[in-house]
Amino acid sequence: MSVTMAILLIIFAAAIGAIVGAFVLYNVSIKKKEYAKQKSEDIIRNANQEKDNIIKNAELAAKELMIKARNDIDREYKEKKQENQKWEKRLQSKEIALDKKQGYIDNRLEQITKKQESLAHKEKDLENRMQSLDKIIAQEQKQLEKISGLSKDEAKNVLIKNVEEEAKKEAANRLKNAEDELKKESKKLSQEILSTSMEKIASSYVAERTVSTVVLPNDEMKGRIIGREGRNIRSFEKETGTDLIIDDTPEVVVISSFNPLRREIAKIVLEKLVKDGRIHPARIEETVKKVKEDLQQEAMEEAKQVVFDLDIGNIHPELVKYLGLLKYRTSYTQNALSHSIEVAYLAGAMAGELGLNIKLAKRGGLLHDIGKAVDQEMEGSHTKIGADLAKKYGEDKYIINAIMSHHGEVPPICIESVLVSIADTLSAARPGARREKLENYIQRLEELEQIAKTQDSVKNAYAIQAGRELRVIVESGLVDDAQSIMLARDIAKSIENKVSYTGQVKVVVIRESRAVEYAN
Repeated sequence: MSVTMAILLIIFAAAIGAIVGAFVLYNVSIKKKEYAKQKSEDIIRNANQEKDNIIKNAELAAKELMIKARNDIDREYKEKKQENQKWEKRLQSKEIALDKKQGYIDNRLEQITKKQESLAHKEKDLENRMQSLDKIIAQEQKQLEKISGLSKDEAKNVLIKNVEEEAKKEAANRLKNAEDELKKESKKLSQEILSTSMEKIASSYVAERTVSTVVLPNDEMKGRIIGREGRNIRSFEKETGTDLIIDDTPEVVVISSFNPLRREIAKIVLEKLVKDGRIHPARIEETVKKVKEDLQQEAMEEAKQVVFDLDIGNIHPELVKYLGLLKYRTSYTQNALSHSIEVAYLAGAMAGELGLNIKLAKRGGLLHDIGKAVDQEMEGSHTKIGADLAKKYGEDKYIINAIMSHHGEVPPICIESVLVSIADTLSAARPGARREKLENYIQRLEELEQIAKTQDSVKNAYAIQAGRELRVIVESGLVDDAQSIMLARDIAKSIENKVSYTGQVKVVVIRESRAVEYAN
């Protein structure tokens, strides 16, 4: 019984514990719900309060923006209003001015209208007077024709002829006086300048030849140069562009070519081949290529040295290359590079004497014949080609003009261009500088004499001093002293237009008068 009671007590105690636990849990859950509800109410209340604050702030910001915008609009409106008032004042003043101008124009138009009416009346009156004068003049002409025995046109021609003759005589006398005065003043000065300039660069020329000789160690080498069935000599002439002449002259072969560059290349190549001993087409081709590169580099270096010595500043490398090629160009057997250097020094010396730009004159003189470096490869005169090259590589307009004008193709635009032309003429015309073919020389002399003989009253003409002077003999009875001056100028102009020459041609008109009487 006691065990059963113990179990029941245990069960009863457990039941009571469970009931108490359940009650405690229930109370805890109720408190949690109340706490959660209170918390949510606090959150909602805080959110509503924050919302109210945001709305109030937004409303305040909106009011401030509205006030600011209204102030901006008012200020802009006032500025616009003030600007409009200014424009209204300007327009009013312009309208007043226009009204005044309109009134002035109306007055002028009224005056012009009155003057036109007055001129119309005067014009009508003049027409009437002109008609009456024409009648009087016609009557006078008829009377004059009867008295003189000449028609109107005949009398006019006689008068014009007399006036022309008098004008020519007067012009010739004035021209002679002016020339005499200019000669007195300028001859001495020009002689001093030219002589001083030429003394500074005095040099001599060695005429270029068209053949070169190469000395061989023995005559057996000639056979090796010719090669089997002539293959070596054919290859040599093809690669160098020259003619190789092998004759009976002991231990010597001759290289012939009008191109100095090709001839120099051929000479150096042949000397190298002879020294090396290996002569065959492949070796010839290789040596020619190497010698061409060496000569081009050598010419480039020489041109750079020339530019440095002249002290004319920097020149584009391509122009320096073309300048170096002038070393292997000739004009009437005169070396083109040596000629250009002399022209540069001459032009610079004259510019120094005259107080002009020395560097500009030297630069123009050095580059004046640059077109000759490529004129065999391009169409056109060497002056035009040279000007195009100078323009392409950045030379200024004065250098380009000096190149174009040194043969008179275009007029010079600066004194330095004139000096380059004078220096070119001096360098080419000095004795021994150039050689000319006999046929061309004789033809030029005949052209000079023929130009003079085509003039009226010319009895005979003789070209002397290698074409530098033309003596013209005239009929003394047909030409007086004044007309002989005009005749000399006309012949000189014809020579300038029809004959190509270097330097200048002096035209001397000789009018000889002889008085002959016999004593019987």
